[in-house]
Amino acid sequence: MTDAEVRADLEWGTTPALVRGAAERHGDAEAVVDGDVRLTFRDLASRVDAAGRAFVAAGLEPGDRVGLWAPNCWEWVVALLGAHAAGGVVVPLNTRYKGGEAAWILDRSRARLLVTVDGFLGNGYVGMLADQELPHLERSIVVRDAAPDGTQGWDAFLADGDRTDAAELERRRGALGPDDLSDIIFTSGTTGRPKGVETTHAQTLRAFGVWSDVVGLRAGDRYLIVNPFFHTFGYKAGIVACLLTGATMVPVPVFDPEAVMRTIDAEDISVLPGPPALYQTILNHPDRAEMDSSRLRLAVTGAAPVPVSLVERMRTELGFDAVLTAYGLTEATGVVSMCRTDDDAETISTTSGRAIPGDEVRIVDDDGAEVPRGTPGEVVVRGFNVMKGYFEEPQKTAEAIDPDGWLHTGDVGVMDERGYIDITDRTKDMFICGGFNAYPAEIESILSEHPAVAQAAVVGVADDRMGEVGFAWLVPAAGVEPPDEAEVIAWSRERMANFKAPRHVRWTGALPLNPSGKIQKFLLRDDAVAALADPTGDAS
Repeated sequence: MTDAEVRADLEWGTTPALVRGAAERHGDAEAVVDGDVRLTFRDLASRVDAAGRAFVAAGLEPGDRVGLWAPNCWEWVVALLGAHAAGGVVVPLNTRYKGGEAAWILDRSRARLLVTVDGFLGNGYVGMLADQELPHLERSIVVRDAAPDGTQGWDAFLADGDRTDAAELERRRGALGPDDLSDIIFTSGTTGRPKGVETTHAQTLRAFGVWSDVVGLRAGDRYLIVNPFFHTFGYKAGIVACLLTGATMVPVPVFDPEAVMRTIDAEDISVLPGPPALYQTILNHPDRAEMDSSRLRLAVTGAAPVPVSLVERMRTELGFDAVLTAYGLTEATGVVSMCRTDDDAETISTTSGRAIPGDEVRIVDDDGAEVPRGTPGEVVVRGFNVMKGYFEEPQKTAEAIDPDGWLHTGDVGVMDERGYIDITDRTKDMFICGGFNAYPAEIESILSEHPAVAQAAVVGVADDRMGEVGFAWLVPAAGVEPPDEAEVIAWSRERMANFKAPRHVRWTGALPLNPSGKIQKFLLRDDAVAALADPTGDAS
């Protein structure tokens, strides 16, 4: 396989044009399989048109934002592409968010419409937003569940579109250009509040045309999409990649090992990307022997260490022909570097591949000078995949992208003589819980709202099931009796997504500071490990 660049942006320009092209190319082949719903590529294009007309009827104007807060399902695919067809910019929301977290992003992006559900994982999303200030949100459309008062059901929403002139949708589709925004994906960071990453249609198509070519995704593949659609991996390496290649999307709302194994067997799944924990769970499941995995051929993983033994077991025991690792971040359209299908297990385990065609990757020192191969430094990226910027935050954009166009990732890595990179330290203090990026500054900001908390510091600690979980060190407010740890954890889970909420809490008299007054988190990590090793001791 060569590294010839695939320019899907030049062929299609926008995702609405891609939808039409996929219908023409793949016609009656299955595009989406979701339970009893089976849509061909022609069916999908028709439903996207209907949704596009409905968005026009709802008053959406080109450039307006549409929130999508729902699990993986066929309606998410149709709503995404329908909003694009009407000229809208999609704002995906994490399904684990609590009401305040989702409301902050909806308000920050000034989303006028929201497509959501009202019962996923026991969460009533509409109810969670009921007491939030959302002056810009004009309508909430509920799929799958009964529409509560003040919202509109999906069928009624589509019915409104039947009264819309189809010519208006065609006009908007034709006016949409490759450099128009397709989405704003909010990503957290060290400043404590999420920032909206702006990405264009052209960037999305070009990046995942390349991605699909490198991994070898092809027409006829049946792709089990476990990665959530609200994340670039599920949305762009899932939905967009399948449209580009003619592969069939089989969305899964949440990872349940038994359900996933049944689906692999029943739907002849051939492609299964996901975090390493997904494959480890399947390999160790007592019922695995009953699953027919003979048609599995392609796995793409990352976001956590991938042992050589896991790569080998995925090949020998699950039957994958190709196992690849990759590295990316939302600010780089989700993909920076990738292994190749002919790389050996050691390379796949110990690196995140080399730069994709069309972008440049360097390892630099604190002054921005490139360091010799084998020397650690910051990973910087330049190319078509670097975001347009953070939504309405020019100062933060300038801090992330230097005058020469290099995106400073904040990740520490080492590049070998082949150009392959090994990420040795993750962005600042970020940890990865169950495959989700958790940023301590954001968690600390919420913990500090607790009336008993004067200061909060959060670090990630190892966890057998989740990979890493949050460990919170808290300094009590003066004159306040600190509540017990379980109460603080329960309070946290009511206010933040489960992957952010700390699993461990300890009260301490003071946090360790360096001479500049900055918290020394490396000491807190050591103390957290010690506290977990000896829970009866006093680690404070």
